[in-house]
Amino acid sequence: MRSVSALPSSAVKALVFERSEARYAAALAASRIAPGKVAQFGPLRLSEIDPPSPPGDGWHVVHPSLSGICGSDLATLSGRTSRYFEPLVSFPFVPGHEVLGETDDGRRVVLDAVLGHAARGEPPPHAGAAPADGDDYGHLVSQPLGAGLQIGACKNTGGGWSLQMIAHGSSIHEVPDDLSDEAAVMIEPAASAIHAALRANPSEGDMVVVIGAGAIGLCAVAALRQGSEAETIIVAAKYSEQSRLAVEMGADIVTSPEELRRAVRRVLGCRMNGNVLSGGAHAAIDAVGSARSLTDAIAVTRPRGRVVICGMPGPVKVDLAPVWHREVSLLGAYTYGSEQMADGVTHTFNLAFELARTANLGQLVSAGYRLDDYQEAVRHAGEAGSRGSTKIVFDMRSERR
Repeated sequence: MRSVSALPSSAVKALVFERSEARYAAALAASRIAPGKVAQFGPLRLSEIDPPSPPGDGWHVVHPSLSGICGSDLATLSGRTSRYFEPLVSFPFVPGHEVLGETDDGRRVVLDAVLGHAARGEPPPHAGAAPADGDDYGHLVSQPLGAGLQIGACKNTGGGWSLQMIAHGSSIHEVPDDLSDEAAVMIEPAASAIHAALRANPSEGDMVVVIGAGAIGLCAVAALRQGSEAETIIVAAKYSEQSRLAVEMGADIVTSPEELRRAVRRVLGCRMNGNVLSGGAHAAIDAVGSARSLTDAIAVTRPRGRVVICGMPGPVKVDLAPVWHREVSLLGAYTYGSEQMADGVTHTFNLAFELARTANLGQLVSAGYRLDDYQEAVRHAGEAGSRGSTKIVFDMRSERR
């Protein structure tokens, strides 16, 4: 990689994440002191790179306009991700999977981040399959791309934290003209939240608990309120601005994580069995992915209820005895894909476009930074809740003019 001081015409500016055990250790240590400092000490560097080349037919060059910084990005930068992902990543890679961009032919698009069968030249699991569909993930390490769970984790595609990347046609969704850029960059995280809400599957009159009120948690609240028959939505939020937005998105009750059990108990009138409620909510969506949030989710979910893990977890220590005893279903909600709705099958992004309109999701974009200011951008994202912010993005629009 070359210095960014003098970019040749063929090179593009990008934030590159390299494999470096020493910098992983430094980032992990920094994250324990100040979460926002991980970019300063970790293996992320501003560089100029040769732009990725389309490996075959069906691929398109995309120039990112806005690209979000999410919780999984922060976990990666701080070295807190599970080793499960090691064979599903190829280095060096350009992060960024929440992407609003423009194709070479002038279309404004957002990207399904999953590198599915079509992107790898393999037959889809069924006709019209979305990239994340299927019951065998062997294609995630196949050629011509090599290892890569999704864009933003594959060295051969690039990612949204750059001025140029590539995307397969199966991943591209054109943005309706009535959506602002800020609303559009929320489509990918909103789709993840909608998928989690559908996995929770509440019926009329049910209670759902959402733990965490960052971007994913807030979108999950909006999805539950506008797309389900849940009667009561309780949100565990740490900060005042998160609480305000949770109510705006449709929460009935907002409480602190410390008071969550008491809040659920007040509504349902159930008792306590030690630290676990005797009854509980139909479902809990864990939008954080920590040991504490998962423990809380299990504790407030009724016997034979559902706990949906939406926030990306790392290695955590959790007592699963109540899951066993209460026969609680523990469900993952990785991304999005083909959703079976009452009127047929649709991609989660189509549901997210509508939610972005009706819930005004563009308001969740709190600040945008140039790639050059990546250390401050990552610091802001790591401290977003305490600073009254929600979604922090990289803004490449001025650099592309």
